[in-house]
Amino acid sequence: MLEKLFQLSVRKTDVQTEVMAGITTFMTMAYILFVNPSILGAAGMDKNAVLLATALGSALVTMAMGLFVNYPIALAPGMGLNAFYAFTVVIGMGVSWQVALGAVFISGIIFILLTVTKIRQLLVEGMPHSLKHAITVGIGLFITIIGLKLSGLMSIRLSLIPPTLEKIVAGHGNGTPLYFETIIEMGKFVDKGVLLAVFGLLLMAVLMVRNVRGSMLIGILTTTLVGIAMGVVNVPAGFTPVAIPDFSRNAFFALDIMGAINMGLMTIIFTFTFVELFDTMGTLVGTTSRAGLMDKDGNIPNLGKAMTVDATGVSLGAILGTSTITAFVESAAGVGAGGRTGLTAVVCGLLFLVALFFTPLVGLIPDAATAPALIIVGALMMEGVRNIDFSDFTEALPAFLTIVMMPFTYSIANGISFGLVLYPLLKVLTGRSKEVHWVVYILAALVIVRLVFLAE
Repeated sequence: MLEKLFQLSVRKTDVQTEVMAGITTFMTMAYILFVNPSILGAAGMDKNAVLLATALGSALVTMAMGLFVNYPIALAPGMGLNAFYAFTVVIGMGVSWQVALGAVFISGIIFILLTVTKIRQLLVEGMPHSLKHAITVGIGLFITIIGLKLSGLMSIRLSLIPPTLEKIVAGHGNGTPLYFETIIEMGKFVDKGVLLAVFGLLLMAVLMVRNVRGSMLIGILTTTLVGIAMGVVNVPAGFTPVAIPDFSRNAFFALDIMGAINMGLMTIIFTFTFVELFDTMGTLVGTTSRAGLMDKDGNIPNLGKAMTVDATGVSLGAILGTSTITAFVESAAGVGAGGRTGLTAVVCGLLFLVALFFTPLVGLIPDAATAPALIIVGALMMEGVRNIDFSDFTEALPAFLTIVMMPFTYSIANGISFGLVLYPLLKVLTGRSKEVHWVVYILAALVIVRLVFLAE
């Protein structure tokens, strides 16, 4: 039955590999179960309610991606979008979290319409091949940045600067703006957590070189056990791995759609829609490319179905009580572990449901154990750079900026935006405009509108 449903032999995989890949994907993104309630909790939402919405929403949409699209892609509330929701919309603009959820729901409806009309599919199919491969590489570096940061191998030092800057990048709990600049530094190797991450990185690398099945999952679990022995992971007294979830504290159907419409939040809705459009595009292209699902012409089979599930997930998440649910770049970890079919996603989705009852146990897995997997996946995704024609500068420079702007600005959307503007611009200025798909011009125009909007 599994063979027929997921076409395992066609994609040259098996049940054991897919299960291990699904577990690996879950382990690398399980942090969202704890991070999302913390971020949305700052906006006044009940943390338990957010945890329920995060786990249920991620489980349902991820399993839908596996069952209906047969993709090894997991979905969950997106990092960055949840921060925008909490700190910019709710705290910064004073919009209630219920109304903000209404704006998220509307953005999901817009996505569904764009998908049904095949506009979203056309946008992806019109992307130049060089940019598609650049997106894969860029996401690899983006994942590496996340892994380095979570592992402690890289640190970000915050320095207060005079409140004369125009852009608020964070806020205190009382609403007072906090202005700071970020400086990337090397982590402290005397720290036990950093040493544990280094151990995990080396262990996973050695296992992969030896072609050990499930090397990243083995590495994560082994590193966690070593972390307990080192005292990095603290097992509380009277620790009980099982806890019954409290469904009485939920935010189901708490969204205020009419409130979002009446307040004229079209700018916010546009931002949600635009960022989600490019984040999803980047994740779908990068992950499917790495999984070998992209055909020789650079097209992605079942792209419409994947985008429909993704779009539906946005609105479903809002109904359950969380910010935008989107395709997670950490899905590449499962792909790196051998995941090639929707069975990987189904396993990951089921684990999100199970996590509701094993929240204390999931909480034992330290960042130092999952971060090395992200770093290794980043290294694997660098392979796509070989498919970019660097001898043609009209292809090379847009691809290069697409790659570097993702990790440097900590945004997949920004990397794609820079590439989409520069690619047609260089082609037109060098008399090669016929090489550009007409949809790229439209995308470039939208990007320019976004950049102008963000500058205001």
